[in-house]
Amino acid sequence: MAYRYRSLIRARRAGPWAGWPIPAFYFPLSVAIMTDEINKRAALPERKSASPGGLPIEAVVTPEDLRGWDPERELGYPGAFPFTRGVYPTMYRGRLWTMRQYAGFGSAAESNRRYRYLLAQGQTGLSVAFDLPTQIGMDSDHALAQGEVGKVGVAIDSLEDMQGLFEGIPLERVSTSMTINATAAILLALYVAVAKQQGANLKRLAGTVQNDILKEYIARGTYIYPLRPAMRIVTDIFAWCRTEIPNWNAISISGYHIREAGSTDVQEIAFTLANGIAYVEAAISAGLTIDEFAPQLSFFFNSHNDFLMQVAKFRAARRLWGRTIRERFAARDARSMMLRFHAQTAGSSLTAQQPENNLVRVGLQCLAAVLGGCQSLHANALDEALALPTEQSALLALRTQQILAHESGVVNTADPVAGSYAIEKLTNEIEAGAAEYISKIDAMGGMLRAIEGGYVQQEIQKAAYEYQQAVDSGTQVVVGVNRFQEDTERPIPTLQIDPEIERTQVARLQGLRARRDTGKTRCSLEEIERRARCDENLMPAILTAVESWATVGEISDSLRRAFGEYQESVVL
Repeated sequence: MAYRYRSLIRARRAGPWAGWPIPAFYFPLSVAIMTDEINKRAALPERKSASPGGLPIEAVVTPEDLRGWDPERELGYPGAFPFTRGVYPTMYRGRLWTMRQYAGFGSAAESNRRYRYLLAQGQTGLSVAFDLPTQIGMDSDHALAQGEVGKVGVAIDSLEDMQGLFEGIPLERVSTSMTINATAAILLALYVAVAKQQGANLKRLAGTVQNDILKEYIARGTYIYPLRPAMRIVTDIFAWCRTEIPNWNAISISGYHIREAGSTDVQEIAFTLANGIAYVEAAISAGLTIDEFAPQLSFFFNSHNDFLMQVAKFRAARRLWGRTIRERFAARDARSMMLRFHAQTAGSSLTAQQPENNLVRVGLQCLAAVLGGCQSLHANALDEALALPTEQSALLALRTQQILAHESGVVNTADPVAGSYAIEKLTNEIEAGAAEYISKIDAMGGMLRAIEGGYVQQEIQKAAYEYQQAVDSGTQVVVGVNRFQEDTERPIPTLQIDPEIERTQVARLQGLRARRDTGKTRCSLEEIERRARCDENLMPAILTAVESWATVGEISDSLRRAFGEYQESVVL
């Protein structure tokens, strides 16, 4: 009957049957009412639907769309290969996702107060945002840092700042994520140095350093060094974490920023996993075996507006990665095949117009991430299209997660969407589209070649342009922006960064330089440069340098002297 119903729907849309009524006797009596409804609606124009990524959305999805689909092969069970249904057997019945609100602004002391406040309100993990000078390896007193200190994250120049950032927070008992890439090795060393001072057992430290430099060249821009030396730093971190902090995730391979740059959902998955493949290949070339480091890989995805698409996207990513690691790299450890991921709601979907509407967007995006099986989650605040979140808006974002976890009931069943015709069809289509992109990148010689040739950047630019055209034309509705506008906007409170913070930060940095053992610091920096010019692991020397009170900018400059700096080529 489903086939006949589908055929009649198609007949009503086009062909010689267009405009004809459907006789009720064609169906059994039990569906006569459905037939009447179809006839009533026949004269109404049907709204055409497609995802922003271009995948067609069927009005009705039936088993016919999953012909040949094998649930044993494509789904399996939660916690079992290919992990479509989640990486753990009981999912959130065993443990809720980590509620990891991204925060950091101004000075270390101010950010520390925000962290302690959120932890007291029930946040279960930390997520550190660093300011732009820290991200690109410049100290707060650098000429180019002027006006940027503490603005988009916390300013960290030295071990002294890192001590203040985690004052009163026992690092052995909290999981910390740090969104840092070009200077990831330095910030990780600073974190470990603070943990050592606290007397923590380093083997028990848990958390993630983003350390995904490839997406910086593709989408975000906080790179320092040329691409290949930057990849060497990434694999040095892999090797060091494996022995020194084995519970730490040595990388968070990020599709989030790729999606924020304007990619489609299929491109987000494809380019993120292609980056992951490049990191795996680099680690193997550096002498590591797949099952030594792959369990410490983690991922970071964007939870955007198209609800069903997001749920399917996360499931497709897990399945494609699991198959890639097992079939392409011959992994044997099931942990190596698990795609564990953090999700963040889509910053680019937030609007400055009618910012209260962002609460609804964020709530739906959080639900999609949970139904998609995330391991940790950040909910954006309603005011983030205007400024960094206030304490009150950050608390409301956290409460959004807590209501979802404790009141919605969606945590009671592992992968409750499994078997939905629409979800499974979308999952198949996203996986197939991502696999096609990865095949194209392989044919180019891999992700590094694809980035150097501008292919990935061009694909994202094209998708971003097409989406903006859809918004400008009104085809893609954005509530409050191109439809349902208000004549007057109600102002809301926003966070203001005190300019005095920059002056205080610079004075503290200069005071540190005046009282440290300059000779000891200089020797530690020379050792970093020496190692950079050969193939010795950089991490031990960087840890020694931060403990000798070398600054983020000074360590970055030592590496600049050895590696040079990346010069971006224009891609149109």
